[in-house]
Amino acid sequence: MQPETLVRDHTVYACVMGSRAFGLATDTSDTDRRGVFLAPTPLFWRFEKPPTHVEGPGDEQFSWELERFCELALRGNPNILECLHSPLVEQVDDTGRELLALRVAFLSRRAYDTFTRYALGQRRKLEADVRTTGVPRWKHAMHLLRLLMTARDLLRTGELRIDVGDQREPLLAVKRGEVPWAGVEAWMARLGAETERALDRTPLPPEPDHARVAGFLFRVRRDSALQTDAYDEVVQGVVRGRSVRQG
Repeated sequence: MQPETLVRDHTVYACVMGSRAFGLATDTSDTDRRGVFLAPTPLFWRFEKPPTHVEGPGDEQFSWELERFCELALRGNPNILECLHSPLVEQVDDTGRELLALRVAFLSRRAYDTFTRYALGQRRKLEADVRTTGVPRWKHAMHLLRLLMTARDLLRTGELRIDVGDQREPLLAVKRGEVPWAGVEAWMARLGAETERALDRTPLPPEPDHARVAGFLFRVRRDSALQTDAYDEVVQGVVRGRSVRQG
């Protein structure tokens, strides 16, 4: 089964991410699409396993296989967690709805480490730009501030919200280069301190609910294995492969 076919025929959840989901879109913004596909269980019975992710087939489109997506979400990967909370859902089936219902199971205090570690990496890139050219990439500075706000509010409330709301205009001013780099640095430092204080009182649990997610994956894989069409497709593929080798 071709990777494009997995995305086309087996997507369980698809959404728009990036500036459009964050409430920061302008006339020139791209449309970043992200999705989750469920590779039929019998495909895992072959030596050649299904891909863990697929880039495309559309422009700015990227999808993960369900199990890989859940693994990354349990680790607190910021991009994955935010994908689960996009307000712009384009496609969802019953499995996708179950996945969305699990959103709270993926959230934990691990988010402090993953979000701040990712933010630190982006901060270093911005500082390298400043040393090299005298200015940062303002768009990236804007998104870093947005990420820090998201992390702070997640730790404060236990809920992940990705739309920037009334911070849209201040953030777009950063993107336009209207805020001096020193002012951006001070803003980042303030958000970092607020995030640390939020960690002390966060309602988030220490760890995500691994058992709940594992149960979900088991049921989905089992149900997929029981679908006759998927089973027959793999068996026929194996038979054709043997015939070619023996011929």
